[in-house]
Amino acid sequence: MTKKHQRILEAIFAEPVRANIDWHDVESLLRALGAEMKEGRGSRVRVALNDVRAVFQEPHPEKEIGKGMVRSVREFLGAAGIGPPSKESDE
Repeated sequence: MTKKHQRILEAIFAEPVRANIDWHDVESLLRALGAEMKEGRGSRVRVALNDVRAVFQEPHPEKEIGKGMVRSVREFLGAAGIGPPSKESDE
């Protein structure tokens, strides 16, 4: 996982919940974590990671995901066994 992916993961788990995370960065992070992604109907994206599945709505016309979607991605990652990066990994 690159430093950019680590920054996106930190942003997803940041408090207070952020609303300025680019959807394409989230997609890139999910792929880097090994997620399988498929386009669904309309702007839906089906994601599978560590036997956990979710469907997300790609934001449009804006690029950033809202706070509700950040919470959903955070919950999905947690269920898949991915947590916030530890500060010790920076050392």
